[in-house]
Amino acid sequence: MSMQQRILQALESTQATYLDVQDESHLHSRGLETHFKAVVVSPLFDGLNAVKRHQRVYATLGELMGQVHALALHTYTPGEWAEQGAAPASPTCRGGSKHDQAQS
Repeated sequence: MSMQQRILQALESTQATYLDVQDESHLHSRGLETHFKAVVVSPLFDGLNAVKRHQRVYATLGELMGQVHALALHTYTPGEWAEQGAAPASPTCRGGSKHDQAQS
């Protein structure tokens, strides 16, 4: 099972109404299955600030957190998601991506 699948499987316990995990490792120079972006929409986030939401996701992922280099989290309540409808695009890697070098 890929790391992306393992993250998705773990995050299913958040009662997410929308869940998307993308492997963005190809945009970075740290190797395969190292950089991920997760969008989690859950009623469990109602009344929680961003830090508490992220802490809840980290606790849900447990030991998986030690197996990835980076995880960009975008956490929303269903109401926030209905208003926003999309997570922001990921920034360009500032650490010297092999992908960027190939395009030079």
